[in-house]
Amino acid sequence: MIVLIQRVSSASVSLIKDPLQKRQIKLGYCVFVAIAPQDTVGDVEKIASKLANTRLMADGNDKMNLNIKSVSGEILLISQFTLLAKTSPGNRPGFTATASPEKAEKTYLLLAEKLSGMDIKVKIGYFGQHMNVKINNDGPVTIILDSYAL
Repeated sequence: MIVLIQRVSSASVSLIKDPLQKRQIKLGYCVFVAIAPQDTVGDVEKIASKLANTRLMADGNDKMNLNIKSVSGEILLISQFTLLAKTSPGNRPGFTATASPEKAEKTYLLLAEKLSGMDIKVKIGYFGQHMNVKINNDGPVTIILDSYAL
C-alpha cells in the first residue's frame, strides 16, 4: 500500500458529474491511497498507525511536532490507483500492479474504519469515480508512505 499525505489547511472532493456532491475537511491531511493485490490487514494497520501518529502538524513554534489527533485534525481519504503506476518501458503508464476494484475498495474502506476507530474524523472520496480534488497544501508538506518499508 502506498499513500501520499498532504498536510492541508482545507481540502475537498466532489464528483465531476455532480459537483454538488462534495465532502470537505479543514485542518488535517488529504491522503491519496493506492492498494496493491498483496496488501493485507497488516498493511492497513501499519499505515493507519503511521497516519495517526506521525508528527506533521505544526506546534506553536511552527515546527512539525504534533500528530493529527493532537490538533483535532481531519483526514480526507482519496483512492488513487495511479500511485502504483509502472512507468517503464515506454511512455504510457501501466496499472497491472494495482488491486482489483473489489479488493481495493474493501481495503480502502477498512483503512477509513481503522482511522475512525482511532478517534480521527475521516471523510472519504468517491471510490472508482471521476473526482475533482481541491487542496490547500499547508507548508507545503507532502510525505509518501509505503507499507512494505514500515
